[in-house]
Amino acid sequence: MTATSRMERRFAALKADNRAGLVTFTTAGDPDYTHSLNTLLGLPAAGADVIELGMPFTDPMADGAAIQLGSQRALANGQNMVKTLQMVRELRKQDQDTPLVLMGYYNPIYRYGVEAFLEEAAEAGVDGLIVVDLPPEHDDELCVPAAQAGIHFIRLATPTTDAKRLPGVLANTSGFLYYVSSTGVTGAAAPTPEKVQAEVEAIRAHTDIPIGVGFGIRTPEQAARIARFADGVVVGSALVDRIAAAETPEAGTASVLSLVSELAEAVRNAR
Repeated sequence: MTATSRMERRFAALKADNRAGLVTFTTAGDPDYTHSLNTLLGLPAAGADVIELGMPFTDPMADGAAIQLGSQRALANGQNMVKTLQMVRELRKQDQDTPLVLMGYYNPIYRYGVEAFLEEAAEAGVDGLIVVDLPPEHDDELCVPAAQAGIHFIRLATPTTDAKRLPGVLANTSGFLYYVSSTGVTGAAAPTPEKVQAEVEAIRAHTDIPIGVGFGIRTPEQAARIARFADGVVVGSALVDRIAAAETPEAGTASVLSLVSELAEAVRNAR
């Protein structure tokens, strides 16, 4: 991994500005390809500092109802890995600066073929991967090849990641560490910011890598509280809920981008 990757440049710039970054998650193809792409293309201007794009999967076991339903909507409308990578290419036509991370599960990547997937992902402009069901014991499957392809492999740590487990989690992690602030699935209620801050500071004693905090952050006020100590604030289910609740796909895009703008302002003014 080079020292001048898009991800590293972004977190260096955030550090220089003394602020956290806003990390947004939406599912590729939700509610359909065209409107999902419109949302994706609007995220940087709305204030997203890092974009997570979900790779829809039939059995997203770490996700709550909101993201599970988002995957189902996307798959029902024909979303697949080819289209997801094409969305990244479309983003790169107008934005060469915002880091983009593909997030999901190993099965779709395995079926696509790891070598072909990594080659096409790097060519499309993917900066990182979060694959929630590949633990460090299986780094040779995807993590190490991804690093060799110039793609960051972003690992998750949780409140149950103890001192014995943490070194293995950190060993091949790059880009940033995603701290899951609560046990359970995405969209679950978050613990108190004070508790999360103490847990993040304990991890910082072992690494210099940026730490993004997610799970259960839904409002600008919650985002601001986390932004006071985290390097990144991750919001996903709240955005996916906006898509689900909208009367039309166009309204869904507008609603997502409106919330992103509110979250970005809160994060920027938190310190």
